[in-house]
Amino acid sequence: MKSVRTLPRLHAITDERIARWPDLDRVAQQLAAGGREDLAFHARGRALSGLEHYELAVRLSNCPPVRLFVNDRLDVALAVGAAGVQLGQGSLAPEDARCLSPRWWIGRSVHDLREAEAAHAAGADYLLVGPVFATATHPDRAPMEWARLREIAALGLPVIAIGGVTAERIPELLAVAAVHGVAAIRALWHAADPTDAARRMLEELNG
Repeated sequence: MKSVRTLPRLHAITDERIARWPDLDRVAQQLAAGGREDLAFHARGRALSGLEHYELAVRLSNCPPVRLFVNDRLDVALAVGAAGVQLGQGSLAPEDARCLSPRWWIGRSVHDLREAEAAHAAGADYLLVGPVFATATHPDRAPMEWARLREIAALGLPVIAIGGVTAERIPELLAVAAVHGVAAIRALWHAADPTDAARRMLEELNG
């Protein structure tokens, strides 16, 4: 397993609307200024074409030292030299994805203990777990019970919590379970001051 210290603690995830913003590059640079090497961009957009997903990944890769992760599209991740991939439940198993690139951080999106245990057994490097709070991105999903989050964290893989996470909610989250980091869409990309939003979230994570 890779060193947990090299896995970014803050993950800024896009969707297809953000991917098509004309000022995406400006906002990405602002987030990068606040997060630097402890920030990862996730090129994600379920409604994007393969070319759009590739172009999004290329644009997000222009913000060193931020590291680039690609969600689901392993061909895009290979083409752009991504640092990691995020696999949904309908994606390849982590052990199969690793055959494409042993250098990748390989994460699995999970929503309960059974999925987390399966991802652990399949060789995932980290788990993206949620929703941990109510979120407008998935209004039909109830927040995870804290007891379930603790059980998943106890498996031993780094946990990145997602779903309604803000800087103000991070202390509550850390008091519940030993999560490694957090991921967000709206709290970062839609922030009035993206640089400050990224910096504040990392300050809360790092204590």
